[in-house]
Amino acid sequence: MDGHDWGDSQGDSGAAKTSLRDQVLAARKRRPLDAAAAFAADVAGAALAWDAVRRAATVAAYVSVGSEPGTGLLLDALVAAGKRVVVPVLRPDNDLDWTLYTGPASLAPASRGLLEPTGERLGVDAVRSADVVIVPGLAVSASGDRLGRGGGSYDRALARVPDGTPVAVVLYDDEVGLVVPTDPHDVRVGFVLTAGGVADLSRTQA
Repeated sequence: MDGHDWGDSQGDSGAAKTSLRDQVLAARKRRPLDAAAAFAADVAGAALAWDAVRRAATVAAYVSVGSEPGTGLLLDALVAAGKRVVVPVLRPDNDLDWTLYTGPASLAPASRGLLEPTGERLGVDAVRSADVVIVPGLAVSASGDRLGRGGGSYDRALARVPDGTPVAVVLYDDEVGLVVPTDPHDVRVGFVLTAGGVADLSRTQA
């Protein structure tokens, strides 16, 4: 199984979500390694050019694993730019704690194939202090409906993010603008971050 096994807990639309997840994951596994590497470099540059990130003191992000769009260069670029970077640590109850990211040397293998920082846990509410939140996903609709992995961890975490804080999901171009099945608990995102830049999805939200 690929890294982040969380995102949207199963509900009435569970079968449709599972089908879309399978399609996206299969496509990711077919993506050439050189294309994935190029994306990681481009998305780091795109994120640093985003006004919200340039102004931010603290950025909540995540450590990509497996076939996820790569965030290693992005994380290191944020640190190099003087940002305080916090990344999630998966708790036994499937909620997300948060820890400072200071560089690759601060990471260690964890459960479910994840890499997590070994530093002090900051608590589940630490995400509230972020000026920008960057999250994983598998797809996003034109109006910001995000498809996650199915564990509900990010739905809980995003519910703690203050209104007005920019939240962006990192995706490949072909994962943007899809029809994403939703359940009442699902939390929309306002932006999508791709190799080409940041797109504002909030303008199409009701």
